[in-house]
Amino acid sequence: MEDSALVTTAQKLAGLLLTVACWIWARNVQWSGAWAFVIVWCAPLLTYPIALVGRKALHARPTIRRAEWLNIWVHYAMTISLGAGIFSAFRLVQIRPGVPIPIPLEVSLALAIVTGIATFLTVLNLAVRGCGAPFAVKLSNRLATDWMYAWTRNPMLLCTLIWLFSMGLMCRSLWILVWLALIVSPGWIFFVAWYEECELHIRFGDAFEEYRARTPFLWPRQPPPSRLARDRGSEHLRPV
Repeated sequence: MEDSALVTTAQKLAGLLLTVACWIWARNVQWSGAWAFVIVWCAPLLTYPIALVGRKALHARPTIRRAEWLNIWVHYAMTISLGAGIFSAFRLVQIRPGVPIPIPLEVSLALAIVTGIATFLTVLNLAVRGCGAPFAVKLSNRLATDWMYAWTRNPMLLCTLIWLFSMGLMCRSLWILVWLALIVSPGWIFFVAWYEECELHIRFGDAFEEYRARTPFLWPRQPPPSRLARDRGSEHLRPV
């Protein structure tokens, strides 16, 4: 068991280092018209085949151990492709801003700060209530169902997307907002809906199905007071 844990830790560390290296490369690559098109417009689209292949692999052997192992590589593949596109796009918009958006900088800055704090709180929520962290660094071993997760099943996805749009407003570029709306957001939402919800079902079973039945996928909805109170006093442990 100790050897298995060491191998898993090594895999996660290798995936994290590879992810950061790819992001740095995408941020600093020398630009040409072809590279800009491929990285910015095509790299985020890899989230679709990654989700499809990952879910097929889950169905091939739907066990908790298999899901935990797959999550390392599937999540890092997704974060590399999506992150490379995001870092490259925000660098490109500094060079070629395109059609400007007439919005006061103070407004976009305030929105970016608020949504950035909200995103941080979702990470904290997952860490405290689910004992997990994003980017496959630490899979949750409890099903987070309260606080922000009582309002929506994916508060981290929602807050991060809104934060990215806020950063796009700070750049005052129309094309990056269109890019976020047409390329990044649909791919990311598809990945979460098609792959992540499948692996959560495998790891948490009926507890996740009950949570999914009462909590919206993305757009927040206030939970009933009785349900909210019950969630605060319960924690779903990962089955063993």
